[in-house]
Amino acid sequence: MNSTFTTILRIILGLALIVFGLNKFLAFIPMFEMATAGANFLDSLGNSGYLLYTIAVLEIIIGLLLLLKKWVPFSLILLAPISINILLFHLFLDVSGLGVAIAIVAINVILIYKYWKSYRPLFQ
Repeated sequence: MNSTFTTILRIILGLALIVFGLNKFLAFIPMFEMATAGANFLDSLGNSGYLLYTIAVLEIIIGLLLLLKKWVPFSLILLAPISINILLFHLFLDVSGLGVAIAIVAINVILIYKYWKSYRPLFQ
């Protein structure tokens, strides 16, 4: 669990989550031209008044937990539905960010595999 490879992946994923979570509040990464369906979906999340910010806060908290190496197995499971939705958004609504979405899901899956001993009691 504590290999250098696992540590590097955990740090990369944690930093990515913090950056993308903070970007939802501060908008320091410019939005590129997006397909209409993707833009409409993000506008809907923003117009809800809470949903986009809830996702952002979760991303920041999960990123911090991963960086601080606190509750990593819990953080990875909490991130699983978020990362799958990121992948599905880029797969169906905005293909431009598909590479980053695949990387986030892949790192999440690899880390869940690396921490599988923590999840074993759930399946007994």
